[in-house]
Amino acid sequence: MKTLKQAKVGETVKVVKLHGEGAVKRRIMDMGITKGVEIYIRKVAPLGDPIEITVRNYELSLRKADAEMIEVE
Repeated sequence: MKTLKQAKVGETVKVVKLHGEGAVKRRIMDMGITKGVEIYIRKVAPLGDPIEITVRNYELSLRKADAEMIEVE
């Protein structure tokens, strides 16, 4: 199992599954990160938090904790 946190800069990955539950999962889905969507990893901050991604043609920053809940391939 690979998470979004483990993906490298410049890589394009596809969402397989969202972990987490309740409000946290709902917030991730509200940002447009749903099963089957492709995500491009643009940048990672020097200390690894946050991660800047492009999803559905817009840019988004995610915390490491949120990125760990997103399973990708």
